Amino acid sequence: MGDVHGQIIVVQMLYRGGLYGEGEGQTWDKEFQCKGKESLLLDCDTSDRENNTCLPGNAVGLTCSEPDDVRLVGGGSRCAGGVEWYDQGEWRTVGARDWEDVAAVVCRQLGCGSTVSVLSGNTTGGFGVDCYGDEPVLKECRRMYDLYPGLTVICSDLLVQHDISLTDSMGGVSRGHQGPEVFRGYSFTITCSTQPQYPGGSFLLTFTGSNRTQTQPAVNHSAAFLFPAADDSHQGNYRCVYDNYVFSHDFSSESVLLSLTITASPLPAFIIRHVVVLLILLTAITTSYLYYKPTRRQKRVNRVSSMDLYVNAMEMVSLSSRAEAGPGEERAAQGTE
Repeated sequence: MGDVHGQIIVVQMLYRGGLYGEGEGQTWDKEFQCKGKESLLLDCDTSDRENNTCLPGNAVGLTCSEPDDVRLVGGGSRCAGGVEWYDQGEWRTVGARDWEDVAAVVCRQLGCGSTVSVLSGNTTGGFGVDCYGDEPVLKECRRMYDLYPGLTVICSDLLVQHDISLTDSMGGVSRGHQGPEVFRGYSFTITCSTQPQYPGGSFLLTFTGSNRTQTQPAVNHSAAFLFPAADDSHQGNYRCVYDNYVFSHDFSSESVLLSLTITASPLPAFIIRHVVVLLILLTAITTSYLYYKPTRRQKRVNRVSSMDLYVNAMEMVSLSSRAEAGPGEERAAQGTE
């Protein structure tokens, strides 16, 4: 097999028209049956075939790439810490004469944005590296065998991207084609959370439909923003922004957008209240009928009690309707009476 770094390997697959394009190279008559834990392709079980079964359209081209041979350690994040390079089977500390150029290459290679700060440590590096600053990876820099103090690099993408989610306690949230939907008049909660990376910090909830923002401190790496009653003004896109002061610098991380739609409730709230009042009325009448003896005097008292319950229930419905109506509608109703 030999060294396969940077080569194209053509492997017979079950997928017709490979996911990464059809392979254009040498094919083998062997069919490889791998379990996924093998370190080499030749460690997989094989079955010999008399004829080459890798027909045109069945071969898949795979591009092999080496893993990052550079890492930052001791900073609580993959984007902060001392620079180490994997060399000859071990991780060794990296030193440099031009700190800023080396730090720029390291942050770029790790996908951690740009350099925020770089400091020379007290430890002696295993070897030095000299970069121009525009190299894509550290191994393209010139290696020096002089010893230099180790580097501590802090990159801009220090914080991991956090999560934003929507929950409710009244069953007023449904899942639509464009994202979550909340019934008008129901409460909902938007929760921002991040991984336990650094203590402290705060969450800022932004709303693209207006300039409204809300801020809460991070408690157990999360914050919950409660909205008591949804209306049309709450429809739009929400985003959580996590801010934290780490390593004497301010860092921030944004979540993905949460698109929220406000829809009409399938069962309006005033209907629910009327149904509850009627259920209370029916329960009272049934209780009165079952537990009181049917004497004439008691029948007369029961009828009066039932009428009182009915009148009280109707008054509750009337008060509930007036509370929902505006001031103008209430005055119009009083004039009609």
